[in-house]
Amino acid sequence: MQVTGAEVVVRCLQEEGVEYVFGYPGGAVLFLYDELFKQNKVKHVLVRHEQGAIHAADGYARSTEKVGVALVTSGPGVTNAVTGIATAYMDSIPLVVITGQVPTQAIGQDAFQESDTVGITRPCVKHNFLVKDVKDLAMTIKKAFYIASTGRPGPVVVDIPKDITTHKTEFDYPEKVTMRSYNPVTRGHSGQIKKAIQMLMGAKRPMVYSGGGVILGGASRELTKLVRLLGLPCTNTLMGLGGYPATDRQFLGMLGMHGTYEANMAMQHCDVLLAIGARFDDRVIGNPKHFFQEERTIIHIDIDPSSISKRVKVDVPIVGNVREVLDDLLKQLESSKVRPDSEALKTWWTQIELWRGRDCLKYDRSSPIIKPQYVIQKLYEVTGGNAYVTSDVGQHQMWAAQFYKFDQPRHWINSGGLGTMGFGLPAAMGVQLAHPEAQVACVTGEASIQMCIQELSTCKQYRLPIKVVNLNNKYMGMVRQWQEFFHGNRYAESYMDALPDFVKLAESYGHVGMRIDKPEDVEPALMEAFARKDDLVFMDFTTDQTENVFPMVPGGKGLSEMILV
Repeated sequence: MQVTGAEVVVRCLQEEGVEYVFGYPGGAVLFLYDELFKQNKVKHVLVRHEQGAIHAADGYARSTEKVGVALVTSGPGVTNAVTGIATAYMDSIPLVVITGQVPTQAIGQDAFQESDTVGITRPCVKHNFLVKDVKDLAMTIKKAFYIASTGRPGPVVVDIPKDITTHKTEFDYPEKVTMRSYNPVTRGHSGQIKKAIQMLMGAKRPMVYSGGGVILGGASRELTKLVRLLGLPCTNTLMGLGGYPATDRQFLGMLGMHGTYEANMAMQHCDVLLAIGARFDDRVIGNPKHFFQEERTIIHIDIDPSSISKRVKVDVPIVGNVREVLDDLLKQLESSKVRPDSEALKTWWTQIELWRGRDCLKYDRSSPIIKPQYVIQKLYEVTGGNAYVTSDVGQHQMWAAQFYKFDQPRHWINSGGLGTMGFGLPAAMGVQLAHPEAQVACVTGEASIQMCIQELSTCKQYRLPIKVVNLNNKYMGMVRQWQEFFHGNRYAESYMDALPDFVKLAESYGHVGMRIDKPEDVEPALMEAFARKDDLVFMDFTTDQTENVFPMVPGGKGLSEMILV
């Protein structure tokens, strides 16, 4: 029996076990929407902007081990989605984005709502497809899910002309797919793993540096076992938070531009560095020249060979899935019974504790004005450290990363690589739909939240009880901080002096709004908000306008050149 291309797409999604599609209809995808309407296996979530659709699919994917799926129309639908696609690409998030296109005969004719989707998205996708024959549709979608979810994950775009959704073909969805040009390596080289063990056992000042690859690769358990077995210090990148329990004494905190003093100093002065699922980006190691002022041996485990020695030359490269590589490494360690030099390690920990003693995250707890750090600390306490926390981008993001102690993977959801304002609320929607019984908090600022604030309407429609924590300092906070430090206090266009009344705005969407102005009201407000299990609560915290994020490594400086106060 022959079916239309639109039916093929929907049946493919059903075969892949897709639970939610986040999208917004338009002319080029109406046949697809018609088929979604006729069935009930795949649920559609109507967002209010295509950027929100991609971020919601992204949040869904980050908080699960599944591929997020979005559906948008041609032209402006696609171009609105590009920011979300680029966000997912920078953070290696598995998405399949289905886009509508004008009919095949109209492509290249400047037709109504035509855009070159393949050309526009090529720099910010793992791969993209333009389907020109309905017979290729099922196989193309199978390839899209395979490419998105294997190797180093990433977004894949499938561009489908409108006429292809009406053409008919036999439905045949393959159980598996092989691609001659795409065969990601998963197992690490045993000789390289053996060499890595030798390096670690000979270290006087070893250090473990792990990133988002540990989260995406499902390797948190193996990382934790390795670090505890060997007694090593461990740090996470912004994207890697939750990969190792933040409440464990061996955890030194996040490293990098706004990392802790102890994490950055240990990173800079170690003699053997084990990098796992991380890429030595500019926000992590600062100036590479400064990083290499200290001699060290670097072992780098990553699924993506192009990430190895890209910014920093490494000594022992190991290409493979981080979970499988760490599992093999642990097996070799357990069978050999070798361990690091205990006396040298004791001396190293003594030095680390001296650095930790600087208490680099201290702030004025007696202030009569709400300190943003205090709000995050109370959020952590009220939720028992078990919430899924999404964030937008700016000072509030860094404070959330510093003060919410993530002990579990996939609970910290933020835009790390692209730094996308507007990410937090729609991402929280995806998280809440994936985990309907969980506590979900969106930590944001008055500038970021306005980027996708229309998604409060989506939250109302689908009854999503997200708790919005708005750290409102009436500035684009991180912009203001840089202007204070590096631009002579010239606050060019960073002051937000035309802000809405967020309480009334939330209430206008049918949600609960709260304004909190005093430190003593912070904890009661949070407790009341989370007690309202069925309501979205928008908490507008009036915070100290002058507060800055410390420590801070200025751009172009090295890890040990931190500003601490």
